[in-house]
Formats: sequence, C-alpha cells, structure tokens
Amino acid sequence: MQESMAIRAVSEDDYEDWRVLWDGYNAFYGRSGATALPEEISRQTWARFIADNEPMHALVAEHQGRSVGLAHAVIHRSTTRLADVCYLQDVFTQPEVRGQGVARALIAAVSRLAIEHGCCRVYWQTHESNQTARVLYDQVAEHKGFIVYGLELPGK
Repeated sequence: MQESMAIRAVSEDDYEDWRVLWDGYNAFYGRSGATALPEEISRQTWARFIADNEPMHALVAEHQGRSVGLAHAVIHRSTTRLADVCYLQDVFTQPEVRGQGVARALIAAVSRLAIEHGCCRVYWQTHESNQTARVLYDQVAEHKGFIVYGLELPGK
C-alpha cells in the first residue's frame, strides 16, 4: 500500500475528509455521542492546523484518492533539550487499512516534519489497552516507562 499512498499537510479544502478521520479517532477513544467533544473544540483544532502562526500540524494519508489516516503534531520547547521537540498527539487510521503501513508512514512523515522544524525528538503516548498500536510503536520507538497523569482545571 505504501507505494500508492501519499502523505501531506492538510489544506483548507480537506476539512470534510479530515473531519471523518477526526470523528473516527475520537470515537475510538470513547468520545462520541453524549461524550463527544464540543463542536467548538473540533472547529478550533482545525483552525489551528490551517493557521500559519501555530505550532500545530496536521497530516493526512491518502490512498486511491481517499483519506485513510491522520497525524497531528505539536512543536514545542523543552526544559531538557536545547532544540525543540515534537509531540505526536494523534495518530489514526481507518480500520480497513490497519496493518498495511499507514500509521508507520504517518509516524515517519511526522519525524521528517520535526527534523524540518529543527526538533531533536518525537514522542507520543497511547492508552495501555491499545495493543494493536503498541506493537507498531515498540518497533519504531523506545518505550521510556513513563506514566502519564492528567489534572483537569476548572473553567476551561
């Protein structure tokens, strides 16, 4: 599949295709129906990807004229590195193309994007139950052993 796949940055014309992937990604993590993200968050997220002055980037994988995967990355400073780092925040592929190299190609494309932006590292996280993705992640990166905590703050 990789020979016939193209990965590129999104453009304003990609909203509808991106939105199908975005909604699929969110549903995978239980954010659909009554637990769906507010529309305002999805719209703002998209606007950040399109804006020239944002450190957020969105890539899509296309196969046979159809968007089959996405990756979202955030370039940011680090307290432990001189160069910026790249957080691969989201990776998603349509269920029917899983295991065919789409996610691997998206991770490679994010790595190239990070290099272009002068980053020295790409990192990401996934849920411990996401065994399918973890098989790939263990092949392309090193699990550093960290446990992620989250603290929701009031008002936002």
